[in-house]
Amino acid sequence: MVVDQNAALGLIDELRVAVPEEVRAAKRINAEGERIIEKAQEEAERIVARAQEQAAFLIDERGLTQAAESQSRDIIAEAHRQADDIRRGADEYAVSVLVGLEGDVVKTLTSIKKGIELLDERRASLGGDGTGLDDAGEGQSWEDEAEPSPTTR
Repeated sequence: MVVDQNAALGLIDELRVAVPEEVRAAKRINAEGERIIEKAQEEAERIVARAQEQAAFLIDERGLTQAAESQSRDIIAEAHRQADDIRRGADEYAVSVLVGLEGDVVKTLTSIKKGIELLDERRASLGGDGTGLDDAGEGQSWEDEAEPSPTTR
């Protein structure tokens, strides 16, 4: 049996490059999502602090205790709404990016499976007996050579 070694090695090299890049992209996306959430939390804390300062000013300067408390609650509630909106937006962004990444990973996995099938077909058509004997006379299929992932096979 004859297998085009350059084609097989080329396919293997493409797979080695593609899969780690997808993993790095996922890590970058997760880090970006965490950074956005952290920034939203900091912004919410600044808004709450500003609201507390404004409430103290109103109480000290005008003696309008009830109005200051009401406005303080309103400002704090608005700060929480804004923080929730920012968090929700960050989560939606992270989900959309991760869904896209999942699609890319699925495409890569499909390419890997097609490559394995192509090589198995080529080996079968060239070898005739399907044993795939190597130089030492030992047979091994492509599937035997690769460790199966937990989600496939």
